[in-house]
Amino acid sequence: MTELANNRLRQDPKPTAWKALVFFLIVLCLGAVLAVFIWTQRSQDGPKIVSEAPLPLMVNVVDLTLQPSVEFNEKFTGLVNARRSSGLGFTTGGMVQQLNADIGDTVRQGQVLGQLDKSGLMARRNTARASLAEVLAAYELSALTVERQIALAERGHVSPQAIDTARSAEQVAAARIEAAAARLDALNVELRFAELKAPFNGVITARYLDEGAIATPGQMVFQIVESDQLEARIGLTLELARTLEIGRSYQLQVGTSTVMARLRAINGVVEARERTVICVFDVVDGAMVSAGQIASIQLPQLIMESGAWLPVSALAEIERGLWSVYIVRPQGDAWIVDPGVVEIVHAEGDRVYVRGGFRDGDMAVIDGLQRISPGQSVTPSTGSSFSANASDSTIIGEQG
Repeated sequence: MTELANNRLRQDPKPTAWKALVFFLIVLCLGAVLAVFIWTQRSQDGPKIVSEAPLPLMVNVVDLTLQPSVEFNEKFTGLVNARRSSGLGFTTGGMVQQLNADIGDTVRQGQVLGQLDKSGLMARRNTARASLAEVLAAYELSALTVERQIALAERGHVSPQAIDTARSAEQVAAARIEAAAARLDALNVELRFAELKAPFNGVITARYLDEGAIATPGQMVFQIVESDQLEARIGLTLELARTLEIGRSYQLQVGTSTVMARLRAINGVVEARERTVICVFDVVDGAMVSAGQIASIQLPQLIMESGAWLPVSALAEIERGLWSVYIVRPQGDAWIVDPGVVEIVHAEGDRVYVRGGFRDGDMAVIDGLQRISPGQSVTPSTGSSFSANASDSTIIGEQG
């Protein structure tokens, strides 16, 4: 039985050998098919190569119009301040008896804002008045004594020494009168200083004490700022400041109002940080503005530099304050991009006035600079809405 099975195994081939043979034949057929395909492709005209040049890139451009100079209005700003501001307090000390003003009150010059308790001063003044009356009576008596002594001396009843003694007593009485009068005047001054009055027309901006507090001499009770005389301190460039005239009136813009202001002074010292000089303007109509508002003045400026206006989007920064623009120039039947270096002379909003590497009539690419490379062929489009007409520029100066 076992021998019969072994004979059968010798007669039947192994299944794995058949599978390997079939797989080898399949791979051989596929290789043949691939070789025929490659040979067929190479036998034709060869690989196709694109020989047509790409279409030029469409770019937006603007015409560059050279002008010999540029004139514009520069706007400088500053702050409106009160010309005078004072901290008010009592000269003498004492208990605060009455305060007649509070924060925000408008007061007039000479108005009584507060007073100290005067009872002690009044008693001392009454005493001084009584002392003055006493020395006045003593003086009258000494004067009469001198007259009597002179009359007696003429009759030979008294010696000249008696007259000298009477006159000395009269002089002492006169000196006492002056001393008593001086003490009374000093008390009257203290009584006046016990009342706190407004030194000028203004607005109370702070109050530091209340009734019943003990005020020391010189302690601040109120803060007052002048309301009738306001001034605007505006920083200008030294060149523009020299064009102004002391005493002349100029228009200032304060909020939504236009007010006239007279130039009072120009500080000739250039501020290190802002590089400006302070110009002080007296506001003519102070009722239209308030202290703390922002005031601005517009002044014309002429820059004698040949250049042209460009939108900011036409610039690409390079180095050391210089910028690059892409100039589109004709080359044969095509338009080629050529870079040019420019310098910004003046900037306002979204456009700049530049000078440098371009000629009058050139066209500059105004957007999409990241898609362009020097020497590239382009198709210019002049449909941009950019305008080269100069308008007012804004430069922020000193805030006084």
